[in-house]
Amino acid sequence: MSRSLIERRLFDVAERMRLLREELAIADEQLAVLAEAADDARLRALVSETPLAGQEHTEAQRHADAMARHRSDVCNQLDELERTQDELLDRLLAESTR
Repeated sequence: MSRSLIERRLFDVAERMRLLREELAIADEQLAVLAEAADDARLRALVSETPLAGQEHTEAQRHADAMARHRSDVCNQLDELERTQDELLDRLLAESTR
């Protein structure tokens, strides 16, 4: 693989990592809000003991769980991009020592 192609791929990976880090920050904020809402709904369900309150808690918890899965997916994507970046940097180093 040529040096210019490696550099271009490194640039693309770095840009994707930047965007994913921004997405991760947003997901962290949203997860905190959704988890707090789920906890509040859980407490309301415990206190009121009504089916509606239980359904609200279930729905709120489902949203929090979905955001937690999304956050985990973003973290996994970042990990994969970091491995790709490391591989590309190794190739760039090998290319420059030739």
